[in-house]
Amino acid sequence: MIEIDDVAVELGGNRVLDGVTTTVEDGRFVGLVGPNGAGKTTLLRTIHGVLAPDRGEVRVGGDPVSSLSSKEASRRVAVVPQDTTLSFDFPVEEAVAMGRHPYRSRFSGPQSSREDTSDRERVRSAMERTEVGDFAERSITAVSGGERQRVLLARALAQDTPALLLDEPTASLDINHQVRTLELVRELADEGKTVVAAIHDLNLAAHYCDELRLLAGGEIRASGDPETVLAEDHLEAAFDTRAVVSSHPVTGSTYVTALPERPAEDDQAGRVHVVGGGGTVSRLLYVLSAAGYEVSVGALNEGDSDLETARSLGLDAVTEEPFAPVGEAARREVEARVREADATVLADVEVGAGNLANLRAAREADSVVVVEERPFDERNYAGSDAAALYRELSERGRVVGPDAVFGAVEEAVAESETQTNVEME
Repeated sequence: MIEIDDVAVELGGNRVLDGVTTTVEDGRFVGLVGPNGAGKTTLLRTIHGVLAPDRGEVRVGGDPVSSLSSKEASRRVAVVPQDTTLSFDFPVEEAVAMGRHPYRSRFSGPQSSREDTSDRERVRSAMERTEVGDFAERSITAVSGGERQRVLLARALAQDTPALLLDEPTASLDINHQVRTLELVRELADEGKTVVAAIHDLNLAAHYCDELRLLAGGEIRASGDPETVLAEDHLEAAFDTRAVVSSHPVTGSTYVTALPERPAEDDQAGRVHVVGGGGTVSRLLYVLSAAGYEVSVGALNEGDSDLETARSLGLDAVTEEPFAPVGEAARREVEARVREADATVLADVEVGAGNLANLRAAREADSVVVVEERPFDERNYAGSDAAALYRELSERGRVVGPDAVFGAVEEAVAESETQTNVEME
């Protein structure tokens, strides 16, 4: 659908794109990722034909964009820009109906008798899919930035093109509408539309896109599926920062966690004990270890996937026999590690009679981070004793979702170190 051949673009004396070559097949959702200034927006504008390349060529549907009239180009490619500023003061419905302009001899409002049934149906459908119908009569200048972003997406859908370009489509949206927007774009690709989107959130890009193009310094540094493109060495070279790449524990998609600078060997980041099991903390163990923390974990049964991860990382682990409950000796070992740790993490783990001792041992912690993705009563198989222990740990700890664990650990360790310094003084 889209072919980009050796494209170079210079703006203000700076080479923004330099020898970019790639193709986007029909019905694929391709994400453009990379640091600020990498050339993502410039590449989108070049595909659309707004910018003429200084070298190379862009073809859409087999034809050079430069050879297409403005109306013909608009019948092939629709654009949702990052800048949602609109200077006119039309109602939202009329703004959406502007997407039908390439198919008319001249623009007329959506309520005009001269507008055919097909146009009205496409406008109505676009507004319904983007959930902007409730404020159809409001002025486009009176809606919020997030609402305006959805109006522009509706306009692009009403344009009914085989290809769709989006520049940071979730930038003005809250997390709820970010997910809804990308779910809709994913549906459009599944229905056959070709989509290219610049997306700053690597994890959203990995979850929703079929393929990624990693841009840096005006060049494509990596191209392919998210797992291939978001490799740690690629990210370090492009973003000049350290990151850990793993699988999200819930979605299974590639997941990137940026890390702070690694501390010097004689300046350990701190001690963290992790209570997990059943694969709930494998990614966290990797992230904490890579960040320079001294990590211990357990108690875990032999054969547990979290234990396999801990051993592959060379971490200190308290173990029990396969399928055996956490015994007295193991509980004492866990308590010792909890007391030595600057912070203890209690994962979103199922609790039964066999591992209830881990919760009891966690009571020894001065600082607790409780990871909660599911309500505890949905994973509590040990009755009221477990519920009381969990409530106690939650009330005196930090309760966070899985995406906020690393930041919570950083805060907990910093507070513990501050408290230790005060006591020493």
